[in-house]
Amino acid sequence: MTGRIITVRHGRPNLSRDVTITAREYGEWWARYDESGLHPDERPPEGLIALARGAKTILSSTLPRAIETAAQATGGAREVPADPMFVEAPLPPPPWPDFIRLRPGQWGVVSRILWSLGYAPPGVEHQRETWARVAEIATRLGDHAAKGDVLLCAHGYLNWMIDQRLIREGWRRIERDGGNHYWSWRIYEPAGEKRAVGATAAAE
Repeated sequence: MTGRIITVRHGRPNLSRDVTITAREYGEWWARYDESGLHPDERPPEGLIALARGAKTILSSTLPRAIETAAQATGGAREVPADPMFVEAPLPPPPWPDFIRLRPGQWGVVSRILWSLGYAPPGVEHQRETWARVAEIATRLGDHAAKGDVLLCAHGYLNWMIDQRLIREGWRRIERDGGNHYWSWRIYEPAGEKRAVGATAAAE
């Protein structure tokens, strides 16, 4: 029986969002966000620990917050390969003047909308390229799932893109825990495969 695919969003990074900044400063803030590990108070939910315990393969983005999420979920007991293929979809700061000041979360919404509409300055991965990367990710996760459950520690928007691709390829989302918040996860199985209730009990 084919294993499940489990995508996990990382825990809360150790960087405050309680600031008001310009678009240029948002670019600098986002760079610090990518360099940040988890907040010292962060702990994985028991459901995620159980999923990691039962996974045949665990993978991670190369960004610190994802690496540390995988380490916490496994209790540091397993070696988790990290790959830049799994880093977050870009959030380039918009070319807006410095008199406009927003909170990082607000800039994130603006940046994601513009990027989704095709805005990608030189050196930034275009949306088309990210979707191509997501197609490769789906293939890789499917290959791992052929050997058992595979769990990926990655990022919020990338996981949403993976969700769209997996469903398009015939995977069925059977569980979504935590919405799109920190430590949230989604579980997929091939369409048509039914499992006993106990097969997902550890994730509840």
